[in-house]
Amino acid sequence: MAMDLLALSEFLQKGRAKEVTELVQQGLDENMSAKVILQDGLMHGMNIIGEKFKNNEVFVPEVLIAARAMNMGTVILKPFLADAGVQATGKVVIGTVKGDLHDIGKNLVGMMMEGKGLEVIDLGTDVPPQKYVDEAIAQGADIIACSALLTTTMTQMKAVVEALDASGARDKIKIMVGGAPVTDSYCESIGADFYTADAASAANKAVEICSVK
Repeated sequence: MAMDLLALSEFLQKGRAKEVTELVQQGLDENMSAKVILQDGLMHGMNIIGEKFKNNEVFVPEVLIAARAMNMGTVILKPFLADAGVQATGKVVIGTVKGDLHDIGKNLVGMMMEGKGLEVIDLGTDVPPQKYVDEAIAQGADIIACSALLTTTMTQMKAVVEALDASGARDKIKIMVGGAPVTDSYCESIGADFYTADAASAANKAVEICSVK
């Protein structure tokens, strides 16, 4: 029986990594396209989880186990995707700003972005403004995504905008901001490009930005 993409999506949503890896391997053994397995199986499941998370139908633990299952599936697919010439639709440098060590929100955003087919370079937490900029330029990234969970650290986002302005690459790279204390008006006041309220919206917005470059 041919590998069932819907079953793959459903196992991923439940975070059942063992079944996900078995089905991905089965699909490859049956000469199914790696791109189809990725888009119609893994990404399909992750998108559903993203929407459910946005609507408070699932919570952080469910998202994390689904993302773990997705990562295990993509590890098997990666060499085949490279052979098929499937490239990421865009590149995002992500990190939590200097002075802030919170990473769950950032990790969720990164996972959702990867689930949408973007390449994510995660700089971790406590990231100095210049590091975002240097890394984004070195990697040829389309977006810098900054996360902050504290009102005391979100001021670092303005420093990231200033560092990018000073670098001369402001026209090539967009800055996205998010996190509990951050608002749309704050985003505007510091000159950042986009604010999103949750991980699923951030991933959707990032795809939109990369598709119009």
